[in-house]
Formats: sequence, structure tokens, C-alpha cells
Amino acid sequence: MTPEEVMTQGQQALQLALLIGAPMLLVALAIGLLVGMFQAATQINEATLSFIPKVVAMAAVLVFLGPWMLRLLTEFTRRLIESIPSLIH
Repeated sequence: MTPEEVMTQGQQALQLALLIGAPMLLVALAIGLLVGMFQAATQINEATLSFIPKVVAMAAVLVFLGPWMLRLLTEFTRRLIESIPSLIH
């Protein structure tokens, strides 16, 4: 396996990780921003206030986008396993 092949496989894995993680991270960021604005407006300084909305929103994202995420992971894993014979010289 050449260094270029290793870098290509690593790059594909990182792109997949970003693609799968981005929706959940963006939802958590948006909910955190909204709760932070609510806390600033009402002057409620409770650190645990944003926890439940984030968990609920991330669970909703996982329910709606979970099949898509799983399909991406299985396709990547299948391609990786199928390419094993060509990667071993």
C-alpha cells in the first residue's frame, strides 16, 4: 500500500466523519445559540438549561437523518472491504 493510497483512504474517512457529524453539531450549535439568547434576554444563568433542548433536537436529527448516516457508513465500509485485495500488494 503506497503512501498516496493511505492518504486517500484517510481523506475519505475524514470527509465521511465530517459529513456524518456536521448535522448533529450544527443543530447543537443552533440550539445552544437560541438558548443562550433566551438566557441573555431573561437573565437566567442556569448552565443545565440548554442540555435538554440539545438532547431532544439531536435525537430528532438522529431519527430523521440516521438512515442516511447509516447508509453512508455501510457504503464506505463495503467499498473499503472490497478494496482490501487491491490495497495489499
